[in-house]
Order: sequence, then C-alpha cells, then structure tokens
Amino acid sequence: MTDWNAYRAHLGESIGAFATLSPGTLKGLQTLDRAGAETGHLDAKTRELIALAVAVTTRCDGCISVHSAAAVKAGATKAEIAEALGVAVALNAGAAAVYSSRVLDAVDTLKP
Repeated sequence: MTDWNAYRAHLGESIGAFATLSPGTLKGLQTLDRAGAETGHLDAKTRELIALAVAVTTRCDGCISVHSAAAVKAGATKAEIAEALGVAVALNAGAAAVYSSRVLDAVDTLKP
C-alpha cells in the first residue's frame, strides 16, 4: 500500500528538481493546468473529478495522489469520486471493445 501523503510530498520534491533541470517543461505543464480554470465553465470540483477519471485511465499514481487531495479540498465526496471513477471504468472497457474491433479489422487486411 502506498502512503499517499508521503508520496505526494516526494513528488513535490522530485518535480521541483526536474523543474530546475528543465524549467520550460514545468512552466508549460503549469500553463496547461491553469488553462481550463481560466474559462470558468467548470468549477474546481468538476475539473478534479475529471482529472481523477483521467488519472485512472492513464494509470498515473502521481495524478491520483495530487488530484485526490485537490478533489477533496474542492468539496468532492467519496460517492462523487466513485461515480467519476465508474465513468473511467466504463470508458476503459468501451475503449477495449473499440480497439479490439480495430485489431480484427487489421487482421482482416492480412493475407492468410
């Protein structure tokens, strides 16, 4: 089991060191991270619920750690988080079905 609080603190240190070595990369990430919030179309809680669903689909432990804390801070309940995760699970299964059909299409183009 991961100590998510310690992991999140470690990420802050590690990413800080990376930012020293490649400041433009981190600046670009921060720009992307803030861009959605600037429009004001979605509230912080909704953005964090989406971030958690994406974190699951991309299998990013760092994203899970950071966005779990941000979602709770933004007022997301465990039930709301679970519903967002349910969407991620459904899309992953759906994506697997879609890409399975792509594999079959690719196989159909091959000569036996």
